[in-house]
Amino acid sequence: MSRTVDASKYPIPTLKDDPADAEAISHRLLVRGGFVRQVGAGLYTYMPLGWRVLRKTMGVIREEMDTIGFEMLMPVLQPAELWYPTGRYDLDVLYKLQDSSGKPYALAITHEECVTFHAAREIRSYRELPQIWYHQQTKERDEPRPRGGILRTREFIMKDSYSFDRDLAGMEESYAKHRDVYVRIFERCGLETYPVEAESGMMGGHGGEEFLAPSPNGEAELVRCSNCDYAANVEVARSRARRPELPAALDAPDEVETPGATTIDGLAEMLGIDATATAKAMPVVADGEVVLALVRGDQRLHEMKLERALGRAARPAQPEEIRQAFGADPGSIGPAGTKVRVIADESLREGQYVGGANRTGWHLRGLEAGRDYEAEFHDLREVAEGDTCDVCGEGTLHVEPAIEVGHIFKLGTYYSVPLNATYLDEAGKEHPIEMGCYGIGPARIAATAVEQHHDDAGIIWPASISPFGVHMVVIGDESEPQRAVANELRAELVDAGGEVLFDDRASGPGAQFADAELIGCPVRVTIGKRTATEGSADVQVRRGREQRPVAVAEVAATVQAVLSEA
Repeated sequence: MSRTVDASKYPIPTLKDDPADAEAISHRLLVRGGFVRQVGAGLYTYMPLGWRVLRKTMGVIREEMDTIGFEMLMPVLQPAELWYPTGRYDLDVLYKLQDSSGKPYALAITHEECVTFHAAREIRSYRELPQIWYHQQTKERDEPRPRGGILRTREFIMKDSYSFDRDLAGMEESYAKHRDVYVRIFERCGLETYPVEAESGMMGGHGGEEFLAPSPNGEAELVRCSNCDYAANVEVARSRARRPELPAALDAPDEVETPGATTIDGLAEMLGIDATATAKAMPVVADGEVVLALVRGDQRLHEMKLERALGRAARPAQPEEIRQAFGADPGSIGPAGTKVRVIADESLREGQYVGGANRTGWHLRGLEAGRDYEAEFHDLREVAEGDTCDVCGEGTLHVEPAIEVGHIFKLGTYYSVPLNATYLDEAGKEHPIEMGCYGIGPARIAATAVEQHHDDAGIIWPASISPFGVHMVVIGDESEPQRAVANELRAELVDAGGEVLFDDRASGPGAQFADAELIGCPVRVTIGKRTATEGSADVQVRRGREQRPVAVAEVAATVQAVLSEA
């Protein structure tokens, strides 16, 4: 990349107004700053400024990944036959197409199949293990709801790496190396992130961790403890339920008429009890089977936790399905006497609760698991703001939106077995290779940096991924003496290893300053008439917008100190 460019010749298509469809802060500022332009839904062009940021981000990733692995490049267009053995060719988000001869192909969303194809042919012996291969490549995803500018798109660049080991111990070691590298990458890119337990989803395998970055525009939900280091995605987070306020225990369930009480609040008010003394019935349908999920009345069911307990996807049951399965209207159903499978939250394992009587307009007091109904118990409830931490038992949990910027998985033999990626041990015995996969989205890093580092004037780039280190604003035309000083200072900064956006446009200082703050380079140096008369330039640190005059002879050292600190 060029270390310096003239703004008068460089495309900097800044805008005064936010794009009409932009909600995320990063979407608004990256479009206004001339970093990206939309081509279609979920499709973006990276303009010169944006491409510099993306290349810088990819450079940080490459430097860190090169400490543990080897870079390669695999194609986006792949034969469909690669995807058949793993069953992933049927994924809804996979773009599928045919060539002119009718042969089916897929546009890769990830490269597990392709890299395992190579491992099956290149790795023969235990002596060739372990291996870590990675690449940074374009991916295609038939994303049904692209949003947030470059946060969720249909085409994007991903850093994918893959580890190959002879056993689980080796895989754990490769996994730990990636975890350490990821922490360094995010720190170098200026992001606040938290590694948390995560599900593997469409990737398969044994689960892993995702790195979540707090942001108001995140789609994930990060749970953190006020007292200890516990952090988790809300999808897997656990908390200690508050102690329920239960009425006196009964020897047997007592049926009570509850006309019109179809909600927990209405039921609790009618019976004069606390919501914690009720059991909320949530019927779902999974593969045609009606299942009754139960959580305590003051809690919310987390759909992904339920699906994890079921082992398959589920949808809410329709009113007619509910009447057919329970013989009562929604709002009056419960676990007692039902023939459907019952899955209950752990908080209902002990104690007696009020639940539906499976008779419209009636409920049962004193329902007790094990005595009045049988259930499978799982963690089904959604962690709520203010819950007590399940790890330390003292802190309260805070729930906030976050962006997933990285994900690491323990694949095991999920891909190596169907794709025949094996090795021979010392005795010549064949074994499947143990694998891991590890992804990072460079564009998500860039967008998240904007989400976490901005003010009312624009972006505040971390120095490591800023398009330029210095934005030099030159006031006055080429005939004025300060221009010569500016040219000499630019050369000095570049010789010292700096990168300078030399703003020599004739748009006026007001517009130049506004663009500089919008674009967000870490340092702005202003060269004006005072530079020629007094021998000083104004140096502004973008974070906080602190500005002070600095002698021209000391500008380069001052800028280097600011960038090093940033």
